[in-house]
Amino acid sequence: MSDLSLPMTPATEQKVVAAQLTVMTVNIHKGFTTFNRRFILPELRDAVRKVGADLVFMQEVLGMHDAHGKKWEDWPEGGQYEFLADSIWPQFAYGRNMVYPKGHHGNAVMSKFPIVHYQNHDVSVAGPEKRGLLHCVLKVPNCTHDVHAICVHLGLAESHRQQQLDLLCKITHTEVPAEAPLIVAGDFNDWRRRANEILLREAGLREIFVTAYGEPAKTFPAIFPVLSLDRIYVRNCSVHLPVVLPRKPWSHLSDHAPLVAEIHL
Repeated sequence: MSDLSLPMTPATEQKVVAAQLTVMTVNIHKGFTTFNRRFILPELRDAVRKVGADLVFMQEVLGMHDAHGKKWEDWPEGGQYEFLADSIWPQFAYGRNMVYPKGHHGNAVMSKFPIVHYQNHDVSVAGPEKRGLLHCVLKVPNCTHDVHAICVHLGLAESHRQQQLDLLCKITHTEVPAEAPLIVAGDFNDWRRRANEILLREAGLREIFVTAYGEPAKTFPAIFPVLSLDRIYVRNCSVHLPVVLPRKPWSHLSDHAPLVAEIHL
């Protein structure tokens, strides 16, 4: 068990425990198996439901794709985020990043608590890659402040990621009150592990696996993870029991292993 916050008095601890949520982040690979051999979004929805997370950060979510809708019988009528949310997560937000003739995809957040505001920030750098930061503001019961959640999917190029990290740090200061709980999660593509130092120094964000276990979780490829691409960072929160979800069934459902943690606000 790990606690990422400063020591608390019993009264404060009781208050924090009362306001808590389970967070999950997963790159859903547009609902297809590795190499796009099979459409498995219904299976993915069942697996995400079993985790029971209150707040789910998702990357590579299809908002629309006309060709896939004609090819696959079980293709959802609306966006994939609506299909995944269904009756379990009454609140959801979608940030469209990549647009092409047949459709578009981006980041999405599903929440059991009200999302009172959201904004998608285009952090694309010149070139074909389109990336975004989806910033959501939530009302969580028994929490004094609004909770801020930013879903991240950064670029593949190191120089692009550096610029995108700078933009992320600016958002954490200009749009997030200094005292508000902040959760930043997603696919950072940070295989060189450069983001942790930058985000801690410039934004006061702590990566939960680094704090708990000394190093970020290995999540890619899910079948045999060797790279630490997916992360969860927090500010003004305490975190307990961060885990990487097991290879079975997740290596079949995504090329990234999902991360889950219990967060106390």
